Amino acid sequence: MNTRYFIELAYKGTKYFGWQIQPNSVSVQAELTKCISILLAEEISITGAGRTDTGVHARFFIAHFDSKQHDLDQQENLIFKCNRFLSPDISIYKIYKVKHDAHARFDAISRTYEYHISRIKNPFLTEYSHYVYGKIDVKKMNEAADILFEYEDFTSFSKLHTDTKTNLCKIIYAKWEERDDSLLVFKIRANRFLRNMVRAITGTLLDVGLGKLSIQDFRNIIEAKNRCEAGSSMPAKALYLTDIEYCETTYC
Repeated sequence: MNTRYFIELAYKGTKYFGWQIQPNSVSVQAELTKCISILLAEEISITGAGRTDTGVHARFFIAHFDSKQHDLDQQENLIFKCNRFLSPDISIYKIYKVKHDAHARFDAISRTYEYHISRIKNPFLTEYSHYVYGKIDVKKMNEAADILFEYEDFTSFSKLHTDTKTNLCKIIYAKWEERDDSLLVFKIRANRFLRNMVRAITGTLLDVGLGKLSIQDFRNIIEAKNRCEAGSSMPAKALYLTDIEYCETTYC
């Protein structure tokens, strides 16, 4: 019987077409599969905790794979070899055994994202945040964000024509945080996210903060269940997957 492993990794999504393998495109999944397969000298299939969109970053990501080898977590140089093989924008931190039926995607009970907005034009943040000029009412945006807890159907913030069976999500945390004079961060945690959901919510909340929408408008947008009613989707470069939570029973 093969042994199942979780890989804990991070990646900068700038040059990738997201996590998932795409035809004629560079993806993180493809790069990681190639790396592990070559180093272990066996055909490996890797499953990720989800699929991040093109250009989105992951400070924390989990994937799983099965191997004929039962001691990979004891091979001290394996992670070092993987990181030497991989490009600089993908980094593996841990490889460890989990239960034989543990699943990186389906066993995840929550995921956390952050969207970074720069309040000043900073050339050192250009690649990793979105610059917004003007006065932003953070208090008003947080009042609107609190409304998210009252709903579960987020069709208004979902990418159109996806293969998702349901648009129901349970949001656990949603708040704008001012981390310093120049950085504004929207942090959101839910049991699952729809495609483009975080960037659409962020863009719509920002419209509230800029005075383009009222708090009641934000509520009406959710209830409309119509993507055309919501604000524009924010650029991918400023979005980060920062955490994925699992039940303790997932681990060995």
